[in-house]
Amino acid sequence: MRREQSNRPVSRKASRSSLAGDARRCRTGDPRGRWDGKTLVVETTNFNGLGWIATNAASARIRGVPHSDALKLVERFTRVDADTINYEVTIEDPNVYTSPWTVAFPLTRMPDYGMFEYACHEGNHGLKNALSGSRAEEHTSK
Repeated sequence: MRREQSNRPVSRKASRSSLAGDARRCRTGDPRGRWDGKTLVVETTNFNGLGWIATNAASARIRGVPHSDALKLVERFTRVDADTINYEVTIEDPNVYTSPWTVAFPLTRMPDYGMFEYACHEGNHGLKNALSGSRAEEHTSK
């Protein structure tokens, strides 16, 4: 399974091999997948503690959810029908959090959805225009 995040491809290996030892630590960890019935379970360990969970480069000072090199992610992908996969991730990091916590949401197929390149678009003034339009409306309503 592959996806792209911030112009960086992220791979999820479905492998019979066990998790790698401590020698391979990196920002995105070392994922290993296995099947548990109809659910693909991907366990990721060996983070180097230098990244963030759910980082959004456009978020200014908010840089996502912190973690240490003890982070362990367990992702579960379960197909519930032809157009829906339930996604669940449990975050466990005893150096940062008092107990594991879980986030879950459905991934829904959208046949008409268009994929766009994840890139900066110089000259895209959409946000500036939306905000200035709202400020103009506020000014005229006073």
